[in-house]
Amino acid sequence: MSQALYRIWRPTSWEEVVGQDHIIQTLKNAVAADKVSQAYLFAGPRGTGKTTTARLLAKAVNCLEAELSKRPCNACENCIAVNEGRFLDLIEIDAASNTSVDDIRELRDNINFTPSQGRFKVYIIDEVHMLSTSAFNALLKTLEEPPSHVIFVLATTEIHKIPATVLSRCQRHEFRRIPVQTIIEKLHLLCAQEHIEIEEEALSLVARQATGSLRDAISLIDQLSSLGKTITLATAQNILGTATSQAVLDLGQAIQDRDSARGLEIIHTALDAGTDPRQFARQVVDYLRNLLVIKLNGSKDLELLPEVRSLMEAHAQNFSTEQLITHINQFNAAATDLKANWHPGLGLELAFAASISALAEQPKAFNAEVSSKPLPSTTDQTVTEGAFATETEISAPKVSPPAEAGESIKAPQPTSAQVDFNLKNLQERWDQIKREVRQLDQVAGALLNSSRIVSAENGLFILGFSSDLLREKMMTEKMLRTVRKVLSKYFIQEITINCIVSSKTASESDAVDIVPNGLVDMTLRELGGRVRKTTTKNANEKKE
Repeated sequence: MSQALYRIWRPTSWEEVVGQDHIIQTLKNAVAADKVSQAYLFAGPRGTGKTTTARLLAKAVNCLEAELSKRPCNACENCIAVNEGRFLDLIEIDAASNTSVDDIRELRDNINFTPSQGRFKVYIIDEVHMLSTSAFNALLKTLEEPPSHVIFVLATTEIHKIPATVLSRCQRHEFRRIPVQTIIEKLHLLCAQEHIEIEEEALSLVARQATGSLRDAISLIDQLSSLGKTITLATAQNILGTATSQAVLDLGQAIQDRDSARGLEIIHTALDAGTDPRQFARQVVDYLRNLLVIKLNGSKDLELLPEVRSLMEAHAQNFSTEQLITHINQFNAAATDLKANWHPGLGLELAFAASISALAEQPKAFNAEVSSKPLPSTTDQTVTEGAFATETEISAPKVSPPAEAGESIKAPQPTSAQVDFNLKNLQERWDQIKREVRQLDQVAGALLNSSRIVSAENGLFILGFSSDLLREKMMTEKMLRTVRKVLSKYFIQEITINCIVSSKTASESDAVDIVPNGLVDMTLRELGGRVRKTTTKNANEKKE
């Protein structure tokens, strides 16, 4: 049985490790000065070289080469034994399957035995964050004062799960994702030596698919090489389940044009061709992220083909920064949300629909014809720099105040005369208010549908919710600002909104009278108090 390529190409010397120069140089210096620590923690994404570096360190400290700076030499008996996987003093433990305190106690008992072949016994504990709390506690004393012949190397992809007491006892090294260009260079060398024919575009696709993991990139090449023929871009896209770059660009154009029919057609065509929906969402996020970088004048840092760069620069001009952030969040949710898996395309469809909906609430960007025209003189009109406006709005003589971030440039006009804010007037307009809030923000609309009017008078509007979770969601500044914006169309007063947990409405007979600026009012507004009515039985009811 042949070995996987990533095992064949595992580095055997410091120089072969790529993308982690800051760590390799530190460890080389420690070996050369004979000042190796007794406990290390290697943290970082998968496939970035944590276990490989740990093995190199174990090989270097046990190498028989007389000159310390040349270790590991890969020629002595100990180095060869490590390379062949038969070095008895290198012990690798998978913490995912050895999580109990008993496993750590057994390890603690065994470390007192002296090394069999080399100078040091090196324990590599992989995925150490999987250990139980009791196991970590059992490991603490050993990490703090290990025998002089023992070195611990802990490796993890989730450093935030490691107790602070363990972190403080280790020399910590953070492994970084490997740059795309570095991965491409490594894959070029691999393909040349393994006689794998692959197109440059396909190689670039593989490198990007690996998302900074060299091991993943080599595994993908191994998978593609089984075809036994030249690997083309189309072949790589078909096997890896990715959409074509053109499909991603077309979807971006559909979002820009607010063309919902075209956008759904692109998504369904890609899925019907076998594209993985979550991978497609990641590609769209990458595309939108590039637009955002271009928008922020950082395009020189992007690795793009000239024709693609020019197209994306044109696309970037048709979105605001706020719009791009909204779109990225929508598609990023589709790429990570597992709840939509029962329907493969649901996450993508929801993200696309939300992006179109967000754009529909904001004026369209300048088109090419308008942007090429000179702006009106300041005596005719003031145009806010960076604002989106249609041609009609540019030629309008009236100066509009700048809009808040995320809101339309034009505030909606009242549909009827403004009236005093009280319970009766609010209830008469409540259904229309909820509809307009839902058009501005679907989440805010859904929260209002789950609420009850508790009180409405003297500029104070109290909403009741059935749970703290719903109350807290509505009390965010974004939600309150949306509701206040709609209320301002109908009522003269400036309205303060407060939310409480209550199952009763203002229309029910047991509603509570709240005196404005009184003790109950202040408790509700400032302390998030609840309204609860209690009943007292009279003396006659108590007697039997």
